[in-house]
Amino acid sequence: MSFPAVNSDHFDGRRFFNPTPPALQPFSNVPRMLLEQRATGARWPRAVDVAPQVPPALGRAAAVCTFIGHSTCLIQTAAGNILTDPIHSQRAGPFGILGPRRVRQPAVRFEDLPEIAVVLLSHNHYDHCDRRTLARLAARFDPLVVTMTGNGGLVRSTGLRRVEELDWWQASRLAPMPVVATRAHHFCARTPFDRNRALWGGFVVSAGDRRIYFAGDTAYAPFFGEVRERCGAIDLAMLPIGAYEPRWFMRAVHMNPEEAVQAHLDLGSPATIGIHFGTFQLTSEGIDDPVNALADARRKFGVAESAFRVLEFGESVRVAGKNPLP
Repeated sequence: MSFPAVNSDHFDGRRFFNPTPPALQPFSNVPRMLLEQRATGARWPRAVDVAPQVPPALGRAAAVCTFIGHSTCLIQTAAGNILTDPIHSQRAGPFGILGPRRVRQPAVRFEDLPEIAVVLLSHNHYDHCDRRTLARLAARFDPLVVTMTGNGGLVRSTGLRRVEELDWWQASRLAPMPVVATRAHHFCARTPFDRNRALWGGFVVSAGDRRIYFAGDTAYAPFFGEVRERCGAIDLAMLPIGAYEPRWFMRAVHMNPEEAVQAHLDLGSPATIGIHFGTFQLTSEGIDDPVNALADARRKFGVAESAFRVLEFGESVRVAGKNPLP
């Protein structure tokens, strides 16, 4: 594992940081946020039915992307299948017994996953880096895990043997398809004592002649245009739209739907799907608020529903190649 130089714009020699505003709230404000959420937060249902789906065949598409739930997506490509931020567990928290309870089950059951070649792991939060799911993936598929600098030890503790750590804008040397790590505006922590000891980010994956952007977890900041400039035109973007209230605390951590639409425009208006909603109640908005607020934001910015979609859980979108096979 190699850390960035001390004079990096996002690493001070001990901890990582976001190089631009908005600034993170201090840890001492977490109790206030939790009390506010308990007092004013919307009540979610205990469970929402999800019909399990079997991913479709790739066929002649450059890629097929299936929304499994939260930030877990299956990306099928000719070079190998990719799983993003996999969590098939019932709790997003320590030991599998603490933390928010799963409201929607994974739309693709673990046993129905196709062979997984690569796991893209954006950061170490419990709802994105689930040790139990990673251990199951290690036992069944032994995939390569591409993650951000500082997360290797945690990933290897699950039994995964092949782990590659990247800094922002670095390209994978081990993945069977081109993968570039991208900037995000977020933070990392598994405990109150390890804040920002590891990096967070997103990824751009090339599937044939198409580019797919998985943003990971991120607040809105002026870097989405840089993703396009550094990595090339994006054909499909997966942007988070949930877990954004209360804004005084969450605006430095997660985009709200209006900011997600702005990010979509900054990226050059690729085909975009919303992720990171409707699975775990992490913050105080209602379960349907992100989808409804996204519809309002599209109208405000004049973005067509077909341009920034919300997939049903288990629904897939095909990404056609620019030069399809005969």
